[in-house]
Amino acid sequence: MYLEFYGLKENPFNVTSDPNFLYLSHTHEEALNHLLYGINQRKGFVEITGEIGCGKTTLCRALLNQLDDSTKTSLIFNSNLPENQLLEAIINDFGIIPERRSKVIFLRQLNDFLLEQLSRGNNTVLIIDEAQNLRSSTLETIRMLSNLETEKEKLLQIILVGQPQLREKLNSPNLVQLRQRIGVRFHIKALEKNEIQKYIEHRLNIAGAAESITFAPEALDHIYSYSTGIPRVINIICDKALLLGFVQGTHFIGEDLIKKSIEEVEGQFSFVTA
Repeated sequence: MYLEFYGLKENPFNVTSDPNFLYLSHTHEEALNHLLYGINQRKGFVEITGEIGCGKTTLCRALLNQLDDSTKTSLIFNSNLPENQLLEAIINDFGIIPERRSKVIFLRQLNDFLLEQLSRGNNTVLIIDEAQNLRSSTLETIRMLSNLETEKEKLLQIILVGQPQLREKLNSPNLVQLRQRIGVRFHIKALEKNEIQKYIEHRLNIAGAAESITFAPEALDHIYSYSTGIPRVINIICDKALLLGFVQGTHFIGEDLIKKSIEEVEGQFSFVTA
């Protein structure tokens, strides 16, 4: 609605996980480096956690864009699938056509695929998003996938991405064997106060705004105070603020506009951080 008014080529504050808009804050850059290290060094299991809306899924998509053709990937978003359906989804995403819907067949075909990729000098990565939703029995099956290895290296690098509850789940006594296999762990923190302006300007620049939109320092303070640095919440507030600015015919986003945006957003959702 407001794109033409501000001279934007696309919405700068969509809440979709678009890797083109990823702002590499200090914590996001660290998380990306941990992911690349875990993959390149074939560490087997990598655990990445973060609060709701902190940019975990966007980071995963950005990671895929950084990997070359020698790294084969499977990215699973639906972690609520039953065990066999999850295995089928994994091999389908790797481009494997299952011979029969059987756990034994799935595992055999996956092992054959991994050995073939190794023989070609390729690495193979499985990323499971929202992994805190995985059942304990399914996590045990995923642990078994890490047994697919040679004498010297892991055939499959498994990245578990989820909310802080994932850490709690992995700390349960019945998952001690899986927990001991996690070679890399990292927790994505919220943006710092001094990163809010850079984050907003980054997204505006990607969307083509250049210097046509200005956020007042007081407006930035209110955005940080309300969002506590969570990118998704920042996006929701800023999107609402641009809409209100369009209605009022201004390119200046001041304190009053942000306060009104927060009031309207509060009528839509209540955001709680742990």
